[in-house]
Amino acid sequence: MSDAFRALVLDQNDKKVTAEFRNLTTDDLPDGDVLVRVKWSTLNYKDGMILNGLGRLVRTYPHVPGVDFSGEVVSSSEARYKPGDEVVLTGWRVGEAHWGGYGQMARVKADWLVPLPEGLDAAQAMSIGTAGFTSMLAVMALEEQGISPKQDGEVLVTGAAGGVGSVAVSILSALGYRVAASTGRAETHAYLRDLGATTIIDRNELTDTSKPLLAERWIGAIDSVGSTTLAHVLSEMKYHGVVAACGLAGGADLPGTVIPFLLRGVRLIGIDSVMCPYATRIRAWERLAKELPIDQLNAATTKVALRDVMPWGEKILKGQIKGRLLIDVQDC
Repeated sequence: MSDAFRALVLDQNDKKVTAEFRNLTTDDLPDGDVLVRVKWSTLNYKDGMILNGLGRLVRTYPHVPGVDFSGEVVSSSEARYKPGDEVVLTGWRVGEAHWGGYGQMARVKADWLVPLPEGLDAAQAMSIGTAGFTSMLAVMALEEQGISPKQDGEVLVTGAAGGVGSVAVSILSALGYRVAASTGRAETHAYLRDLGATTIIDRNELTDTSKPLLAERWIGAIDSVGSTTLAHVLSEMKYHGVVAACGLAGGADLPGTVIPFLLRGVRLIGIDSVMCPYATRIRAWERLAKELPIDQLNAATTKVALRDVMPWGEKILKGQIKGRLLIDVQDC
């Protein structure tokens, strides 16, 4: 027996992407092991691109976007999940190659899910969402490369007012790191200091790519911008500094040289939150539940009804959003 639900459905006509809310049934959903009643999703930069038909992230229409979600299992062909279990999904190209979280029901493979970690409810898990999960993976990468709060120096976070950056600042500060937060928006300075940033850096200070090496400044960095920003950051890393790169908002080109890697031993670690191994995924979520200042995150989260999500998709592309956007999927 199929169940009815509402979803935001994207379609494409004459290469133009359109969006409308439709009544669907679970028979319309793609194949998968687990049927989930979706409660919450988020709005990430990638969601903004998909909602506006940018970047060819979606190849097949009609399509339900939403690159992450949390909710409750309705039915499962896999024994590890039972009706009533609360689950979280990030990655695996859900919302791109597979229907995602902007529908009140979703059907996915069991391997893509993780149990909701103890200490978080479904809404808090999506306040963290893909952005927060990516931030924790980046912090873990710095740690695995030997970066610690005991070192003399700061960790730089670029794009700090955005989703990934905000959570990264919170996590690093809670762990005892001195954090430099880069932003181009003066109105977010107080917000970033409240999250724990010890230094605010104007993003215009991170644009010089004319020299392969500049004065040493950072023991580590989490970069969610890419392009010229990443190239500049690499030139300012201290000896054996580590950069965890997890975003391409500024573009995929890297106008730099190998000199920071050869002469300073700088390490550049790519963070892939999509095809992340299950054991790493579980460990990251458990750490988020235990170590992230959740009250601080709640204060940096804006709740939006799914029926109102479209204009917010345009705002996130224009850099007009700070913190996290939590999407109430049942309100559509």
